[in-house]
Amino acid sequence: MTSPHLWWYITRASAIIAWALMTLSVVWGTLLSTRVLRKVDNPSWLQDLHRYLGGTAIVMVVAHMVSLMLDGWLHFSAAAVLVPFATDYRALPVAIGILAFYLLLAVQGSSLLMRLLPRRFWKGVHYASYLVVVLVSFHAGLTGTDVGALWYRVVAISIIGLSVIAVLVRVIAGNRAAGNRVAGNRAPGRSDAVRRERPGSAPVRRGVTMRVSATFRVSDEVLGIRLVPSAATVLPVWRPGAHVTVALPNGLERQYSLCGDPADRSHFDIAVLRTLDSQGGSSWIHANVRPGVQLEVTGPLNHFELEPALSYLFVAGGIGITPIKSMIESLPDRRDWHLLYFGRSRRSMAFADELAAEYPGRVWVHASDENATALDIEHLLSTVDADVYCCGPESLMARVASVVPRERMHLERFTPVERAAIGAPQSVRVTCRKSRKDFAVPSGQSILDALEQNGLPVMGSCRKGVCGTCEVRVVGGLPEHLDSVVDDEEKDRLGVMYPCVSRATTPELVLDI
Repeated sequence: MTSPHLWWYITRASAIIAWALMTLSVVWGTLLSTRVLRKVDNPSWLQDLHRYLGGTAIVMVVAHMVSLMLDGWLHFSAAAVLVPFATDYRALPVAIGILAFYLLLAVQGSSLLMRLLPRRFWKGVHYASYLVVVLVSFHAGLTGTDVGALWYRVVAISIIGLSVIAVLVRVIAGNRAAGNRVAGNRAPGRSDAVRRERPGSAPVRRGVTMRVSATFRVSDEVLGIRLVPSAATVLPVWRPGAHVTVALPNGLERQYSLCGDPADRSHFDIAVLRTLDSQGGSSWIHANVRPGVQLEVTGPLNHFELEPALSYLFVAGGIGITPIKSMIESLPDRRDWHLLYFGRSRRSMAFADELAAEYPGRVWVHASDENATALDIEHLLSTVDADVYCCGPESLMARVASVVPRERMHLERFTPVERAAIGAPQSVRVTCRKSRKDFAVPSGQSILDALEQNGLPVMGSCRKGVCGTCEVRVVGGLPEHLDSVVDDEEKDRLGVMYPCVSRATTPELVLDI
């Protein structure tokens, strides 16, 4: 610690490491966003690594700045490393480095807060990471004391080369997506309807007009529908488990899981089951949806996202296979997983034969008309320690949830679970912080209705506490969660509520809208 060269060595090493980590984080993020890594591994793990690279880069930059202040030769003050042009030593290159540091903090901070920020704002801030790499490259080239050394040149060329590759990949992927928008207008055959999906999600709250470009049968009772944007545009990124809300001309809104290819952002694929007790949604679609029909689509949203795990057990019932199918096809071949797929008959089960043929030994189809005895699900589940993802009828999900520990259980519901409020409904005062509106919601009115009545920008869809469209952020008061979107603990952790059915345990709620 007493060597006069110690801090100089630390300054040099931390600067090079920070530069490399920033570049790797940007390259990694580019590969993720363009789906180049979709054959590699579980994307959630890859995204975690992307964030860790960015976070570690900040740690190395801080180490670089601290070591500059401790270097007895340079004698940098705190102001010199934090305020642009506060030092006479190579003032412009140093100022460029300081600006890059603040941009890096903004990018990393927006990543941590991305669930709370508007998507467009977060994306705009995130694109600043490309500028960070450019600024750091200039800073390193103009201030580095080792610029003339061979090893420095090799490192610099490698880092800059990676940055150029990242930009080229981004441009090529963008051009390919534009080309796919044209190709996506053709009618899909049977093999086109079932393509390999990879994750990615980007919720969009406003509805867009989309055109039905093709319909195709995926079983006797399930109709596949391909939706393309009416205007020439790239659709939002989405991850397996995501769903969209479709507004039908008869005034109904229905949610459907996406089951196309997330890498192809030229269209959405959904699959709709014709139900015997249809309330007008599925029956209208099966009777009226044809190529050329226009529908308003909102989304995607995702409350059933695939999380990293060593092994998975997927349990699907009926049309619940749609989000499960996209999860299965997003996993690399080496990942350990199995599927239990239940239905009345094989002919009515969407994708059953295709999944069984493509993944022999991993997919078990249990059709009631083919099996005289029911499967003992409880016993089977008690023998596995995999993460369990289940989607289907409430009776099936209740049986699965009764056996699987909560920390390994992941559910998506079609219908809400009956949840009773604690005591009789009470009026609540709602304060909307951003819009500066304050009003009382009587006991007989939902908070969502009151928000809409007062002109607040909150969208509702199912109004049953299932789809999650009406999500709002809570900044004050305690909500009483009566929805079935995600676990109450998760909602409290994120600080959100779903006002279509939920209320409050406190006399006042403060919402961030």
